[in-house]
Amino acid sequence: MVPTDHDDHSGPADRADAVVPTESVTLSSLSLPARLVVALGIGGLAVFAAWHALAAFLFVAPSNTIMKDHGPAIRGYIYPEFEQNWKLFAPNPLQRNVAVEVRAEITDPADGSTETTEWLDLTAIDIANIRHHPLPSHTAQNELRRAWDFYVSSHDEDGAPRGLRGELSEQYVTRIALLRLGEDLGYDLDTVDRIQFRSATTRVPAPSWSEENIDTTTGYDELEWRTVDAADLPGGRNSR
Repeated sequence: MVPTDHDDHSGPADRADAVVPTESVTLSSLSLPARLVVALGIGGLAVFAAWHALAAFLFVAPSNTIMKDHGPAIRGYIYPEFEQNWKLFAPNPLQRNVAVEVRAEITDPADGSTETTEWLDLTAIDIANIRHHPLPSHTAQNELRRAWDFYVSSHDEDGAPRGLRGELSEQYVTRIALLRLGEDLGYDLDTVDRIQFRSATTRVPAPSWSEENIDTTTGYDELEWRTVDAADLPGGRNSR
């Protein structure tokens, strides 16, 4: 049989490249239960997004009636995952790196002799626990930093505590340091008699394109020695 001009000369490859129409799925083609699930999901996401935006706005907004009436609920939602502040922005962005360091006076239970450790960088421990960690804990990220901010803001320029908050901040930062000494650095806390804190402050250097000359020498501010008692130890040990 002689082929005519009307015969199909396309091969298998040509037919494979042909566009095959597909049927699009529309919401109306779904069953009623499926449409309800989709509608509820979209509605829930919209409500959550609106609540999140409103809570974040009210948290950073000046004092207002809504915060006075519903402040605990809003702060309970924001802390600690969604905490907001203005420290990344003008007019006063953070320009310093502050590290918290501690050293301990330890008594040898065998002969009663005492020795003082080197300065131990607690902030470096937290940074090491955060770096390269896909989901670092809030303890590693915020506990020590917030405790030190609490301490500084509740003490005057002479280092004296401002009322009960100042005393509580001393206990708080002491307990955090003892946890780091025991869990991260392996010290026997029953042999720790006293600890001393200091802050190491280093200004952030200017960017490479700036002509500003910034002194990046680290400055230290030492606090007084603090005696460790049983209430400061994890679990409130009664061995003392």
